[in-house]
Amino acid sequence: MTTPQFIQLYQHNAAAVAHELLQGLSAPQAFTSPKYLYDALGSRLFEAITELPEYDLTRTEAQLMQLHSANMADQLPQGACWIDLGAGNCEKAGRLLGPMGAGRYVAVDISVDFVRQALDVLQRQHPGLPMAGLGVDFSGGLQLPAGLALDPAQPRVLFYPGSSIGNFTPEQALDFLRNLHSACGIAPGSGLLIGVDLLKDPAELEAAYDDALGVTAAFDLNLLLHINRLVGSNFAVRDWRHLSRFNAPQSRVEMHLQARHSVTVQWPGGQRQFAASETIHTENACKWSVKNFESLLLSAGFGSARVWTDPKERFAVFWAMA
Repeated sequence: MTTPQFIQLYQHNAAAVAHELLQGLSAPQAFTSPKYLYDALGSRLFEAITELPEYDLTRTEAQLMQLHSANMADQLPQGACWIDLGAGNCEKAGRLLGPMGAGRYVAVDISVDFVRQALDVLQRQHPGLPMAGLGVDFSGGLQLPAGLALDPAQPRVLFYPGSSIGNFTPEQALDFLRNLHSACGIAPGSGLLIGVDLLKDPAELEAAYDDALGVTAAFDLNLLLHINRLVGSNFAVRDWRHLSRFNAPQSRVEMHLQARHSVTVQWPGGQRQFAASETIHTENACKWSVKNFESLLLSAGFGSARVWTDPKERFAVFWAMA
């Protein structure tokens, strides 16, 4: 049986992380990157969110992939190197590697420790398929190291499911997609397989990010505890409430943490006073129309996309050749 390869490039830099967070918290509209929502507890809470009745994105994507898998297999290159961005437990790609005729699999996450166990299991299911775990922070762009020894003649399928592209503003998304276009390499047939959440009724979208059980609220509020550990601040969860709202001009759901009353938050070397009802902007979830996202892909250098949607057109998967 082939043994998975593991390459860890990302190295945690506590000073850089603290600087990034404190810059955001000190901005006129305080903000944080959504990546800080995902500490150990945050990741488990997000898994719970995907089971909620209000949040059907994950289930809809899985059903869509199953419904259209045969047609996708006809469109995607056989024997390709699958590069799974934000692989996590590798479950989504794991269901496709066999049906899509993958020739190699690279699981990309910020830490190879996140994918190590999943890759070991997946390798037993596909004993002859070369696999690798790559630990990088690809949010600012994807760099594929020489240590992977990728074959330039082998087509690449960059796989980015889950609509994580929605966390980017349109301008950021364009820059990110341009980088992914470059990462597709030069082999004919390469491209990007990406999941995108489509625009829906605003009330439905707001409910999906503010569920009745309060799981999403806990997910958002847990960010404060993570920040305390990262920068030495003294956020108290009881001083804040979760807020979800649809920003129609920007076509996005915004998550905020709103101060319940005037509160001063301190950290080593500084502090900030938040007025009652002032917010920290913690996440965007941009929603797209099929037409607008096709235009974005074209602007990033990809060719015309093949698009699959669920019967109710709530979610879309795009295959865009490089």
